[in-house]
Amino acid sequence: MKKIITISLILAASLATWSCKDILEAPTKSSLDESVIFSTPSLAEGVIPGILQSFGETNSYRGRYLVYYGTNTDVEVYSSLKTINDDKSRLGNYNTNVENDQMNTDNNAWAKFYEGIERANMAIRGLRNYGNIDRNPAMAQVLGEVLVLRAVIYNDLIKGWGDVPARFEPINTETTYLPRSDKDVIYKQLLADLDEAASLLPWPNESNVTKSVERVNKAFAKGLRARLALAAGGYSQRLDGTVRLSSDPDLSKDKMYAIAKQECLDIINSGTLRLLGFEELFRRFNGENILAGGESMWEIPFSEGRGRVIFDLGVRHTKTDKYTGQNRGGTVVANPLMWYEFDKEDVRRSVSVVPYEWDRASSDAADAGGFQVPTTLGRMYFGKYRYEWMNRRVTSTNDDGLNWMYMRYADVILMAAEAINELDGPQAAAPYLKMILDRAFPTNSSKVNTLMSEATSSKTDFFNAIVDQRALEFTGEMLRKADLIRWNLLATKLTEAKTKLQQLETRTGKYADLPTRIYYKTLADGETVEIYGLNFGDTDAEGASLGYTANKTWTMSASSDQTTFWDALVYPGKDPNKQQFWPIWQIFIEGSNGMLDNKHLNL
Repeated sequence: MKKIITISLILAASLATWSCKDILEAPTKSSLDESVIFSTPSLAEGVIPGILQSFGETNSYRGRYLVYYGTNTDVEVYSSLKTINDDKSRLGNYNTNVENDQMNTDNNAWAKFYEGIERANMAIRGLRNYGNIDRNPAMAQVLGEVLVLRAVIYNDLIKGWGDVPARFEPINTETTYLPRSDKDVIYKQLLADLDEAASLLPWPNESNVTKSVERVNKAFAKGLRARLALAAGGYSQRLDGTVRLSSDPDLSKDKMYAIAKQECLDIINSGTLRLLGFEELFRRFNGENILAGGESMWEIPFSEGRGRVIFDLGVRHTKTDKYTGQNRGGTVVANPLMWYEFDKEDVRRSVSVVPYEWDRASSDAADAGGFQVPTTLGRMYFGKYRYEWMNRRVTSTNDDGLNWMYMRYADVILMAAEAINELDGPQAAAPYLKMILDRAFPTNSSKVNTLMSEATSSKTDFFNAIVDQRALEFTGEMLRKADLIRWNLLATKLTEAKTKLQQLETRTGKYADLPTRIYYKTLADGETVEIYGLNFGDTDAEGASLGYTANKTWTMSASSDQTTFWDALVYPGKDPNKQQFWPIWQIFIEGSNGMLDNKHLNL
C-alpha cells in the first residue's frame, strides 16, 4: 500500500502539464509533499493522469474490463461462446470461476480499480485540506474531476462485482482489510459526490480544460449521476442472493427517477451538447476528434500504444492491410439477432452491425483492401469501431489507441425519456424518444409517427419502447447487461434470445421468410460488398436470379452441432440471475484476511 501512496504522490508532482494521450508514460521521482502539491493548481492537476493510468493498464479497462464486461446478452456476445468451459467464455456465460485465468492475478481489473480509487482518495483528501476550494476555481475543478473519476471506477466495480468494499478515505492500518459493503452505501456516497462535482465543474467548452472530451465536465458529472441513480433505484442481485429493489427509502425508485430526470433535463437545457448524424458520430469518433460540444460526453483516453477498442470490439481484419498493422477485431460481436431487430430503413443498422469482414488474397500487396463474407451468422461485427474509419494507420500489433466513449448525449436523452415516462407518463416523455427516432429514420417521418403512436399508448408500452431503443441505439457499447439487470429483465431477454436464435437457424417464426442462402459480390472499388438475402422478404429464388458472383449457406455455426451457439449464451443449467456479477477473484479472497467471500453467488 505504501507503494500505491508513493506512486500517487510522485505522479501528482511529476505530471504537472500533460496530454491525455500521453498519460501512460512512466513517472519520475519527486520529494514534494501533499501540502505543496495540493496547494498548487498546476501540480494538483497532475494527479489526474495518475488516476487515469490505472484505467489504461493491460489488465484493467484496456484488455479485460472493456472487452469482457457486458457479454452475453441479447445484444452482445463473446465470439467464441460455443467453447463454454474456456475461461474467456466463462466471463460471460454466467458460470464464472474464481480462479479465472483471465482475471485471477494481482494486477488485474479489481486491483487496478482499487489502485485508481486509492489515488483519487489521496487527491481528494489533499485538495480538501490544502486546495482552498471555496476561493480557488482551478482547484475546485480538479476536485470535481477527481470525484467524477472515482465515481466512474466505483460504477464499474458495482457493475462487475456487485457489493464491493467501500473505500472513500486513504487506507490506514485499521482499514487495510474490509468486507463487502452493501452497494446502497456506495451509491449514496457517489450520488452525493457527483452532485458536489457538478457544482465545481464547467460545462463543455466553458473553460479551456473542458474543450476536450478527454477531460471531465459538468454535463458528464450530471449524466453519470443520472446513470447511477437509475441503477440504484433498479433491481440487482443482493448479498442474500435475492434479486430485488433496494429497501433503503433514500434509494426508492421514485426518488432515483426524479434525480435522473432532473440531471438529464439540466444537460438537455444547457444546450452544450448535440446529436450528430449517426454515421457522422462514429466516423468522428474513429477519426479521434476529441473536441467537446458534440455527442461524446467523456472518453477514457488511450495513447496510440494503448487501448484495444477496435482490437477487441471492431470489424475484423483477417490480415494486416493498408488500414491496420494488426489482424484483429471481433473478440466480442453482435448477437446475430440484432441485424433483424433493426428496421431495414433504420440508419443505425449499417453502422452498428456489419455482416462482413476485411480480407485480402495472400498474393495481394500488404496495403491492399478487400472483403469477405463470413461463413456464419455468428460473425456479425460492431461497425461503430473501424480501422478503416481512422485517420491514421494502426502500426502497433497489440493496441489501436482508440479512446473508449464512456457516455454520449443519446444516453442522456433516453434516460430522460425513461425517467419522465415513469414519473409523468408517456405523453410528457414522448419528445425525448422522438429525438432518437427522428435521427434513426431521418427521411421517414411516417415510420417515426407510427413508432411514437405505438409507444405512447400506455406507460408500459413506452417502457417497452425504451427497452428496445436502448438495445438498438447502444449496440456494441456494452450498456445492455447493466440495463437488463436494473430492469429485472436479464433472464427474460436471454431466454427470448435463445428462442429467436433457434428460430433464425431453422427459418421459423418471424424468420420464416428469410432465404437459406446469401448472395453477394464485391464491387469495382474492391472495398464495397453488396449482399442480398439479409432482409425480411428476400428469397432464394430472387437471389439466384440477380447474377451475384457468389453465394453461401447462411447458418448459425460452421459446426455440425448447431445448438451450441444458443445453448452457450448461458452455461447449461445456470440461472443468470444467480450470477449477475463476477466473483471476487481467488487471489483477493486469499489475501483478504478472511474478510471477503462469494457466498451469495451460485458458483
